[in-house]
Amino acid sequence: MQYLNFDRFRAIDPAAFAATQPYPYINPEGLLTDEGYQSLLDNMPDVSQFEKKFGYERIAGQKPHDRYSLEYTSDLSVPRPWEEFIEELCSDDYRLTLARLYGARKINLRFHWHYTPNGCSVSPHTDSVREHGSQLFYFNREGEWDPAWGGDTLVLDDGGQMEFASAPGLEDFAGETAAKSIGNYSLIFQRTRHSWHAVREINCPEGKLRRVFIIVANPENLYRRLRDKVMRKTVQRF
Repeated sequence: MQYLNFDRFRAIDPAAFAATQPYPYINPEGLLTDEGYQSLLDNMPDVSQFEKKFGYERIAGQKPHDRYSLEYTSDLSVPRPWEEFIEELCSDDYRLTLARLYGARKINLRFHWHYTPNGCSVSPHTDSVREHGSQLFYFNREGEWDPAWGGDTLVLDDGGQMEFASAPGLEDFAGETAAKSIGNYSLIFQRTRHSWHAVREINCPEGKLRRVFIIVANPENLYRRLRDKVMRKTVQRF
């Protein structure tokens, strides 16, 4: 089975992507094949495998991003469709296409899942300065997730004015665009000093979860790999 629709992925124009305001992003539909998306959706990792991350401190007093989180490592047991999908993501075809969007030569990748329950939110932030950017795949099925419950990623426009090491509220931004996130949608964005994004507080029934799979692209850096090893970090880069 093929999971990624490589033709659609390669068709994204790097120049148009780079020119998008307020920072480079795109929210395409169908970057996964219909069959691949359905297989992944039917075989989501169980939340019992996840680490509960609630109330942890963030930079500059930003409000915590409360959620269940699972970091992928090569020894993690996940359903076979996810193993196959991650194999595709580790291919040169995917890696080079994503690097081309970011104007990068070589990148390494991290993979993780975030499941977010009722009452939780993602406060405005720009992501780590060490990153090229991220690609998100959304895994809430149409008809099973009510749009009124929230969960859309908000692309925020600060007018180029805010320092990334600050803690603005949603009301402080000049504008916002809600990325589509129900069904087979993805969001790709490039990290800049003004790549602010957030998720409003989710208001869903107990037991429901906003489910996202995230690929983080970093510059290939031998020093960082060695530092991670020395510090015994559990993060694994591919």
